[in-house]
Amino acid sequence: MSQHESRPPETGPDDRYDIVAIASSAGGIRALNQVLSGLPRGFPVPVLVVQHLDPRHETVIADVLGRRSALRVKLAAADEQATPGTVYVAPPNQHLLVGANGDLTLSNSELVHFVRPSADLLFESVAGAYGARAIACVLTGSGSDGAMGVSAVKSRGGTVIAEDPESAEFKGMPEAAVDTGSVDFVLPLDEIAAVIRALVESRKS
Repeated sequence: MSQHESRPPETGPDDRYDIVAIASSAGGIRALNQVLSGLPRGFPVPVLVVQHLDPRHETVIADVLGRRSALRVKLAAADEQATPGTVYVAPPNQHLLVGANGDLTLSNSELVHFVRPSADLLFESVAGAYGARAIACVLTGSGSDGAMGVSAVKSRGGTVIAEDPESAEFKGMPEAAVDTGSVDFVLPLDEIAAVIRALVESRKS
């Protein structure tokens, strides 16, 4: 398969998606705004977001993203349960993980590839908890965070989307994801929300 071809996930007719996880770094606020603003009110699954943030400053990312999104956007809190139609953003300097029942966990464990929160840890937890019912998406960013995680999602039957590295503001993260061979869709930023919507809506149970 060439880099820009896309293939549908190999799933049965009774499967459904139950979670979307998105990761970004440099340039990510603009990219997240575009993707989240394309998801409709009443979106039937939760959305988990890792955006690398400067831990020295109080973040307003939830407010910034919430201004353009029809979804509720909030910083994730420990021990809360992820609910449909809500975007949960990893707080600065804390890893975000999710369990099988949508239970969210925050962790101050060591940096992964020099970052915390880590897309790899989020995606690996999503893969373990949701398997083929997960969508993972890697947007603009420098470095390679998320590459190991998308391989975990794909190995459990989930679906992986990457922003086209050639048009991403920073191509490091999406390029590293594509290079794993685990990406199902390589898309320009302005097409990602529509594909996520189509995937989720095509597999509602």
